[in-house]
Amino acid sequence: MTKAVLIVNPSSGGEKGKEYTVLAQETLESMYDSVSVKETAKGGDAEQFAKAAARERVEAVFVMGGDGTVNEGICGLAEEEYRPKFGIIPLGTVNDVGRALGIPLNPEAAIRMLPKAITKELDIGKVNDSYFIDVIAIGKIPEAVKNVGTEQKTRLGALAYFIEGAKAFNVSQSYPFKLTLDDEVIEHESILLLIAVTNSVGGFENMLPQAKIDDGYLHLIVLKGSTLMDKVKLIPKVIQGNTAEANETLYRKFKSGKITVTDEDMEVISNIDGDEGDKLPLALQILPRHITIFVPESKSSVK
Repeated sequence: MTKAVLIVNPSSGGEKGKEYTVLAQETLESMYDSVSVKETAKGGDAEQFAKAAARERVEAVFVMGGDGTVNEGICGLAEEEYRPKFGIIPLGTVNDVGRALGIPLNPEAAIRMLPKAITKELDIGKVNDSYFIDVIAIGKIPEAVKNVGTEQKTRLGALAYFIEGAKAFNVSQSYPFKLTLDDEVIEHESILLLIAVTNSVGGFENMLPQAKIDDGYLHLIVLKGSTLMDKVKLIPKVIQGNTAEANETLYRKFKSGKITVTDEDMEVISNIDGDEGDKLPLALQILPRHITIFVPESKSSVK
C-alpha cells in the first residue's frame, strides 16, 4: 500500500493554500493508495510533519507553501536514514526553488504536472545544525527584507522584497567578513553576501547561471562595491546573469566553509531560505544529491 503526505501552509501565497488543497489531495490520491493532509499552524510544523513521514517510511512527501515551508520540509527529511521522495507545490512570494527546478509557479499547473513528473537528485546545504535548499543571505539588504510583513507580501508579492531591498541599497554600513572556503581564506568588507545551492536567487533565475542542482558545490557571491554607483552598476548584471564575472562582486564555489566577522563585538544574523537564521559564525557544507525531488517531465535536463 503506497502512502504520501501533503503538508500545506494555509497562510502562504495570500491565503490560497486551502483553495488548492482539495485539488492537490485528489491528484495525489490518483497516484498513491493513501494520502494524509497536514496543515501547518506555526513555525516548525512542516519540519515535524516531514520527519514523522520519513519515519513512517511513506513513499513521498509534498509541501505546498513558500520557500520557508519548503525549507522546513527539507530539514525534516535531511537527517533521516530513509528519505521519501520530495515534491514542491509553490505557493509563496518568490519560490526560488520551484524556479530553479522548472516547477510551474502557478499552483494548479504545479499540481496537474505531478502524475507525469520524473525525479532528480538534488544537492542541499547544511548550515550549522540546520539545512537549506535555496540561499543564505547576510547583510543590510536581507536585514531590510526580513521586515516585509505578511500583509505587504500578500498585496505586493515579490515587489515587496524589492521595495525593502532598495531602501537598504543606499546604506553604506558594511560588515568585515572572514571567509574560509575549502582551503582558501578571504577577508572582505561588504554589505551583502549570498551563498546559494541553485541558480535562482530572490526571483532572479540567472543570477548564478553556472550553479546546477546537483553539481556538488555551494556558490558564493560577495558584493564588493562600497559606493551607490557600484551597486547601481551591478543591477543590470544581476538581471543578465553576469554576476560572477562582474568587477563589483567576488565569486567562489566551494564544498565546505565558515563565514564569520572579524569584529567579535558585531552581531550579524543570517537569512536562510527567506526566514531569519543563525547568527554568525556559520559552518557550511554541501550534501551532494541528498534529496530525490519531483520535477516536470519536460525538464529532464533541468540544471
